[in-house]
Amino acid sequence: MAGTAIILCRIGRKIVGGAVALGITALVAAASLAQAPEPEPHPLRFLDTTFENASPLWWEVDADGSVQVHLIYDQERASPNRANGHWLFRVEAEPGAELTLVLGPFANVWNRQPSSPIPEAKVAFVSEDGQQWRAVDTEPAEPHRLRLRVQMTGESLYVARLEPYRISDLERLKADIGGHELVEMTPIGRTVEQRELEMLRVGKPDAPHRVLIRARAHPWEPGGNWVVEGLVRRLLRGDEDARRYLDRYCVYVLPMANKDGVARGRTRFNMRGMDLNRNWDRPADEDLAPENAALEQWLEKTIAAGCRPDLMIDFHNDAGGRLHISRPDMTPAALEAYLARMELLERLLREHTWFTEGSTKSTFRNPGSIGEGLLARYGIAACVHELNSNWIAGLDDYATAQHWVTYGEQLATVFYGYFGTYQNDRQ
Repeated sequence: MAGTAIILCRIGRKIVGGAVALGITALVAAASLAQAPEPEPHPLRFLDTTFENASPLWWEVDADGSVQVHLIYDQERASPNRANGHWLFRVEAEPGAELTLVLGPFANVWNRQPSSPIPEAKVAFVSEDGQQWRAVDTEPAEPHRLRLRVQMTGESLYVARLEPYRISDLERLKADIGGHELVEMTPIGRTVEQRELEMLRVGKPDAPHRVLIRARAHPWEPGGNWVVEGLVRRLLRGDEDARRYLDRYCVYVLPMANKDGVARGRTRFNMRGMDLNRNWDRPADEDLAPENAALEQWLEKTIAAGCRPDLMIDFHNDAGGRLHISRPDMTPAALEAYLARMELLERLLREHTWFTEGSTKSTFRNPGSIGEGLLARYGIAACVHELNSNWIAGLDDYATAQHWVTYGEQLATVFYGYFGTYQNDRQ
């Protein structure tokens, strides 16, 4: 046609006309992309979870370069309750890189109500070798997540909620104290996955008084294990004070009640979805909670043999760090005597340790917990002792493994004073 320009654009082997401007624009854009430099590779190589106590998780890198760490919930059996609170993994990345890690989700459900550990988890720990740890502050990141920034000094960096205490750490302790004349290790049962549960006795079997300690009913809470390690090693030191302590009392320890959960890097429940700090108001179900059944059977045999524990402490971690003193339905005289024992324990903790957090209020009750269950069913002065997982107010410092070990060492003196007063009261 006269006066009309026809523009042809060759694409591959085809020649098209008409909407030519679009084709030219596409070619120009493609040429620009071809000339653009390749984006810098992300410094993260991968997150490693192929080691003991590591968390079940999956990960991805966001467009802004943040590493999204997706933790897997624990689910309670036949319940909407779910828990995320443990993390342990190893970062493999370029040395010198600074990484932003975003952890979650923490949309937990407890007692069938939404809850979250985000206000509790104010700190994490990092380590180049998995042995020497330092604290790193965290910050909330919506929704239901936490953010922390880490600096890679080498190619690997461990990241944990708290300084871990693993089954291998317990085995090391057992190897160190095995064969000692004041130590007895007795198998009492097995976990769901058939890991052996042991009761450690430190001291003389005919000691005038007996303490029972349980640790690690919830896998994410290693504080109790560090306390146990400090207490056991202090009692076996062999000095004059240790001999005086063990002339007055012995200690029975179930050091790791939820070994399966620890091995698998879980948060709260056993491998059949049971909370080992619940249902102590009734006989344990051997199929669903063999860990509790083993302790219950050992306890009943011990009582039948005339060796009822005089005091029981169940160690946990939370953001409060208090003694949980429950008040079950019992005679006023029996409850008054129990509360007097707990008041004495708290006073001695304040005098001889860094403990300052205090105890629960007079209206507090926690039915089904081991503290209330052992008191109501067996007449044992029992309590749940939470260890603050963020900060130790009495030391004005982060909650570290070494501080918990020190607390265990100090407990040796606390028990000595407790049973000295207890014995005088009986006379």
